[in-house]
Amino acid sequence: MSLSRRQFLRGAAGAVATAAASVAEAAAPFAPRENKPLPPKAIGMLYDSTQCIGCKACVSACKDANGMPVEQPQALAGWNEGTWDTAEDLSGKTLNVIRVYQHGTMAEKDHEVNGYAFVKRHCLHCLDPSCVSVCPVSAMQKNPLTGVVTHDPDACIGCRYCVLGCPFNVPHYQFDEALGQISKCQFCQHLLQDNPLFTDNEAALAQAGTSATELWKNSRIPACCDVCPTGASLFGWVNDLQAEAERRMALKPGEMYDFPRGLLGGDRAPNTAPVGAYKPHIYGEKESGGTQVRYLTGVPHEKLGLPVLPNHSSAAVTEGVQHTLYKGMIAPIALLGGLVMLARRSIKGEEKGPHEEESSS
Repeated sequence: MSLSRRQFLRGAAGAVATAAASVAEAAAPFAPRENKPLPPKAIGMLYDSTQCIGCKACVSACKDANGMPVEQPQALAGWNEGTWDTAEDLSGKTLNVIRVYQHGTMAEKDHEVNGYAFVKRHCLHCLDPSCVSVCPVSAMQKNPLTGVVTHDPDACIGCRYCVLGCPFNVPHYQFDEALGQISKCQFCQHLLQDNPLFTDNEAALAQAGTSATELWKNSRIPACCDVCPTGASLFGWVNDLQAEAERRMALKPGEMYDFPRGLLGGDRAPNTAPVGAYKPHIYGEKESGGTQVRYLTGVPHEKLGLPVLPNHSSAAVTEGVQHTLYKGMIAPIALLGGLVMLARRSIKGEEKGPHEEESSS
C-alpha cells in the first residue's frame, strides 16, 4: 500500500505528537540556565540622563568615527535640505541617537510631569547577548576579555535573527542598500585597537592594577564619550562605572558634584554641576542578565523607551529549553521513533496487499 499525501501528513503529525508526549516529562519543569558573568576586564559606559543637554555631539562624532551617512527622514526633507543629520531613531545608518521625552508644558528638565528628559540609545553590550546566541554563523561575537559585542560583516549571511532577538531593538539592517548589512554600535572597536586589552590579553590581565589613565593613554576611547561636554556619557571599567553610579545616587539632589568627563579616572577637567534627582535603580545592572552600559535617569526608564525586562536574558531561557529537550538527544530520538513506527505500518500494509487489508477491515 502506498501512502497518500494526506495519510503521510496525518501519520507524521501523530509521530510528532508521540515525540512531544515522550519528552514532556523530561522538559518540564525546565529553568533558564545561569546568566553569564561580567568579563574579567569589562569596559562599558555610564550614561547620566540628568547631565545630558541634548546637544547631539555624540551622534555627530559617532557618524564621523564610523563613516555613517547623514540620515534625513522624508517628513523633514522640506526644511532640512540635507544640511544636518536628523535621525529619529536607530537604523542601518545611525548607531547612536539622542531621543527626548516630553510631557505637558515641559517646564522642567528631568521631571516626569510637565517636564522633559533626554535619553541616549545605542548597543548596551549585554553580558549574555541574545544576538550572539541566535546568530547561526558567529557573525555576532562577544569579546571574552572586554565584553564588547561586535559584528563581522564578512561572516554575516543577512538572516537578521539578531534584529529579532535583541530585547533592546538595537541591531538594524540596511534595507535601502543593494548589499545591506547589519549595523550596531561596537564601542568604536577600531579606535581601541592600540590598547593592550586588544593586542595582548595576557599582558592586559597582568595589568589589572594599572590606572585607567596609564592603560588608555596610547589609544582613544569611544567617540561619543570623547566629545560629550558634560560627562553624561562616561567610559571606563564597568565595575568602576557601577561604583560611580552608586556614589551619585547616594548624594542629595541639588548637591554640587564634579562629574568626570570622557574617561572615568582620566585627567580631563570635570564638569561641576548639581546632582539630579535620580530614580532609585541603575538601569542595565540586571536587565536581561545585565549589560555593560548603565543608565541613571530622573524619569522612569520605561518613559524614556528603555524596556522593562526580566533579570535573566532571553538567551538563558531559550538555551535552557534547548538544552533540556536535547539532553541525551531525547527529543530527536523520540521523533525518530515515531517516524519509524509510521514507516513500519506502511511496510506491513504493503505486505498484506489491498485485498487482505479490505478483508481485515
